[in-house]
Amino acid sequence: MTANEVTAPAPKRRARWLAVGAVVLVALLGAGTAIAWYFGLIFTNPSARGEPVSVPAEAVETVATDLSVPWALAFLPDGTALVTERNSGRILSVTAPASGSVASNQVAAATHVTEVARIADVAPRGEGGLMGIAVSPNYATDRWVYVYYTAVQDNRIARLRLGETPQPIVTGIPKASIHNGGRIAFGPDGMLYAGTGDASERGESQNTSSVAGKILRMTPEGKPAPGNPFGNLVYSYGHRNVQGLAWDANGQLYAAEFGQNRYDELNRIEAGRNYGWPQVEGMGDNPEFVNPVATWSTSDASPSGLAIMDGRAYLACLRGAKLYRIGLDGTGAQQLLSNEYGRLRAVVVAPDGTLWVTTSNRDGRGSPSESDDRILRLLPDRLPS
Repeated sequence: MTANEVTAPAPKRRARWLAVGAVVLVALLGAGTAIAWYFGLIFTNPSARGEPVSVPAEAVETVATDLSVPWALAFLPDGTALVTERNSGRILSVTAPASGSVASNQVAAATHVTEVARIADVAPRGEGGLMGIAVSPNYATDRWVYVYYTAVQDNRIARLRLGETPQPIVTGIPKASIHNGGRIAFGPDGMLYAGTGDASERGESQNTSSVAGKILRMTPEGKPAPGNPFGNLVYSYGHRNVQGLAWDANGQLYAAEFGQNRYDELNRIEAGRNYGWPQVEGMGDNPEFVNPVATWSTSDASPSGLAIMDGRAYLACLRGAKLYRIGLDGTGAQQLLSNEYGRLRAVVVAPDGTLWVTTSNRDGRGSPSESDDRILRLLPDRLPS
């Protein structure tokens, strides 16, 4: 990104007129282009807003209803889904009939939802609670399930065998009522990755000795993974609040990140790189910071979940109440399910190739219907191209 206009410092009266002019420009240009104005510098951030695309009813199946803030999804080798509920501390087992067998706009009658664990020391507050979940790549032999949750003193990562007491493997991740991160996932390298938030301590995102505002990479035992750039758990830094992690077919990691007031981001993650927060939100012109692949206004996205399928990223958006689909180069953005199901929290590619999406309308910020919260299943072969 380059500066379109650079001006010398102006007297106070001129500065006031510049500020008024910037507001007028924003109003005139509309949502398609965002303007950042600071000390006479005007920067533009391209928006990946795209256009709404109609999704046929037969492409969306309702797998489960009446859940309480389902935060994350992960699948066991047999195709059973494990779902976390943020405020209850429950892990649910969800088994559903074969995709394509559920009538449009009907709930899958043969779905079974069963509580298989409850994390006793979860201390939900604000955006914190029982959040991420991941299944060991060697689950068939080791039976480990991993969770990221808020306890009384911190955010932590633990592993458990269903029905047993969790064993913390990483503790001391800063907690707050907001910006707790929480997404965990195993990468193609067999290491466990975690997205953390800055817990409202913005400067800690730039501190590579802190685990706040980072993407972490660790062994299944919670130790720094071999090859980590700083010799600790930190893999990348300069993040505000990472809640989406996914890899493409070539093993490249991408992350979805909440902005503050202006720009949400889709980032291509590289080891040891600095993603700019709090110095930069969205695109910048400092080569020390990695620019995002794509940006959105915070009112149009707030991306919590991320999945990658067939070379395109899917971002589940909370405030934006839609599922974005976009090329991994930041082009071809489309809006799916726009304002149809409310706030969307998680999106995961299931073993059968369908996309599972959770709603988050009972999190205190949504407008729940009688059947919320829900798990939806999207059939890719019936989605618009």
